[in-house]
Amino acid sequence: MRTYQLSDGPNEPVGDVDVFRWDGYERAGAMPFRAMWYRVPAGGVSPADRHPELELSIVVSGDAAVSVDGAEPVEVRQGGAFLLEAGERHVVHNRRPDEPLVVFSAYWFEQGPKRAAKRGQNDG
Repeated sequence: MRTYQLSDGPNEPVGDVDVFRWDGYERAGAMPFRAMWYRVPAGGVSPADRHPELELSIVVSGDAAVSVDGAEPVEVRQGGAFLLEAGERHVVHNRRPDEPLVVFSAYWFEQGPKRAAKRGQNDG
């Protein structure tokens, strides 16, 4: 068994958000996904992001409000999760004025029949 701690990871600031990617952890490259933690400061907002991977995020501490493709933000409380589809533009808000928001995210490229079906839908 291996354990991974947020405080042990290399910090990569992205705007006001601290990003801790798992790339530097032992055996992280052997996993079928990539992962990271990120910390949004009290009252802060993440930069807008869009990427080709699916992303499953779990709110570790605090409460998030997630806006996708410009829609009204959806509240995701501590212990809750949200799944972002490939290509969805998203912004994560920390609504708490007194503590940071910490989110764990795993992300990967969709594979198999579902991806092939989506490609077929987008071709025509």
